[in-house]
Amino acid sequence: MKLIVNIADGKISKNLEDELVTYSLGSCIGVAVYDRVAKIGGLLHFQLPTARQGVRQSQSPFMYADTGMKLLLEQMVALGGNVKRMQVKIAGGAAMLNDSKTFAIGKRNHAAIRQVLWKNGLFIEKEDVGGESPRNMQLKIEDGSVSIKTQGQLIAL
Repeated sequence: MKLIVNIADGKISKNLEDELVTYSLGSCIGVAVYDRVAKIGGLLHFQLPTARQGVRQSQSPFMYADTGMKLLLEQMVALGGNVKRMQVKIAGGAAMLNDSKTFAIGKRNHAAIRQVLWKNGLFIEKEDVGGESPRNMQLKIEDGSVSIKTQGQLIAL
């Protein structure tokens, strides 16, 4: 079953028939996390680097790299995942709408997720970040495979 991960959203699954999919990763970043032994996968689609003063009730913790990744990992561990076995692949972080010099949200998001993962003892196995084109990202729970679609081209990560 295809489970859609919206913007500022995160989902996990251990159903081998599920595929977690997120669309339109521009300056946002998608983080696919997979535990091959427990066959648990998670996908995060965050918009901004950090929740500086905490998350307001009207905002999802998945909106930010720091709070979103923390919550995704907690949910995966609660289902039987082990952080030491988790593999991470990321995509997105593009310079959208001439943003590359003004705010550089894509670059800031990339730096933030690298730091958050490092603090949790996780490292990025593969990534497809930067550029100026949006991406779609898919994680298959059955085998942990991740694919990216950008400019009509399908790329296996």
